[in-house]
Amino acid sequence: MKFTFGGIPITVLGKRVEVGDQAKDFTLLKNDMSTVTLKEYDGKIKVLNIVPSLDTGVCDTQTRRFNADFKEREDVVVITVSNDLPFAQARWCGNAGLPNAITLSAHRDEAFATDYGVLIKEFRLLSRTVIVLDKNNKVTYVEYVLEGTNHPNYKAVFEHLS
Repeated sequence: MKFTFGGIPITVLGKRVEVGDQAKDFTLLKNDMSTVTLKEYDGKIKVLNIVPSLDTGVCDTQTRRFNADFKEREDVVVITVSNDLPFAQARWCGNAGLPNAITLSAHRDEAFATDYGVLIKEFRLLSRTVIVLDKNNKVTYVEYVLEGTNHPNYKAVFEHLS
């Protein structure tokens, strides 16, 4: 796969996940700086909404859209992951009017980014990716967006979970 960001070639590090893989557990930071693992969301379908930074237009739209698309689904949880600091993520949630949105920070270390194949070497940001996990954390859908400034295929994700 060849990735670009604003048309400039980038290097995305880590092992990409594929449909059928068992998702690796992770430890990320909540907005209050406490840690959370994937196990906390057991029993739910997980939409891992991975973005470079919530402070950009595409990431903002993407996060709002997935939270809106699945807000009526009690069996689905949207988990937005970025390398933004937890304080910035909390501020975004407040400004977006989404105080209950789950935003988790991977800034502390690179384990999540390399385990899920989303670390942009040149910027130490996460590449735009959508990964859907079933209730048992098996990967059922993956989209690595090849151009980092493009939107993911929202319709495909929604239809996958319909």
